[in-house]
Parts: sequence; structure tokens; C-alpha cells
Amino acid sequence: MNICVYCGSSPGNDPTVIEAAEQFGKLIAKHGHQLIYGGSSLGVMGALANSVMENHGKVTGVIPHGLFKREVAHQGITKLIKVQDMHERKSTMARLSDAFVALPGGFGTLEELFEIITWNQIGIMKKPVTIYNHNGFYNHLIAMIDHGFEAGFIRPENRSIIHIADTLDEVLSFCYS
Repeated sequence: MNICVYCGSSPGNDPTVIEAAEQFGKLIAKHGHQLIYGGSSLGVMGALANSVMENHGKVTGVIPHGLFKREVAHQGITKLIKVQDMHERKSTMARLSDAFVALPGGFGTLEELFEIITWNQIGIMKKPVTIYNHNGFYNHLIAMIDHGFEAGFIRPENRSIIHIADTLDEVLSFCYS
């Protein structure tokens, strides 16, 4: 299975996020899955990719030309695909992937996550989407989504697109659903 992971190109302030990324990378490799991600060697993205590679897994990074130097494209992964822009990056990652996971990250992570949720909602694809709520990182986002549901803006069938996982084993399990 090809698992697309959206996550930060910065490490954040909580060192356990990097540890979780490394653990998830190990799980991906151990189960014979391939990582599809944004191609950076930095932050959570770099830790995740390094862990998959260190555990003899396969990694495909997809990075736009404009971010190639800025995000320091990872040169030690199985395959690095350079694309023209962010739109092509997201569509390439979506096309290559069987499941989607969001680890902690910033605006880019959130934008990618919501786009893939929307693609599922409008029928462009039907692939599992999981938010890893590491140490409650996404509590406020989940509350906002649930508020949108309660207010009648998110239908039950669309709310069910998103799986929330509190452990990495749950994340992997949801990837199969």
C-alpha cells in the first residue's frame, strides 16, 4: 500500500512529534508499505522519510521546483519527483496513494488534508483519510469539524470520511479501511 503522509517541514516545539514520525516510518517499512510525501529532508517530513529508509522501506517524495532548494529536497530517498507547482504536487501525491494520513504540521499540512477530504466528499476519489491526533495536537481542529457537523454544514456521510487516531497502530489500521 502507498501511504501519503502530510506533515510539517519544520520540527515544531514538541520533540515527541519527531519521535512519533520516526515510529510511524518504522511501521510503514515493517509492514511493507511505501511512503508518499512532500519530498523535504527537514522537520517532521525528514524524520519520517529517514525512518522509512533506515528500516529498509521505500519512499517517494514529490516536491515543486520552487521548494526544491527552500525545503532542501531529500536526496537520500528511493524516488524524488520534481513537479511544477503545489497543485501538481497534490494531484501527483493523490494519484500515487492508497490512503492519507495527517501528522502534526502547519498551514501546508492543513491545506493538503482539507483538499483530500474535499476530493473524497465530492467523489473525485474514495480513499481513507486519517488524522493522527498526537498528544491532542488536532483537538481544536476536530472540535471545529464537529461543530460544523452539529451546525449542519457537514453531512454525516462526509464527517465519516475522516478517521481520528490516537495511536500509530490505529492510524495504520484506518489506512486499510
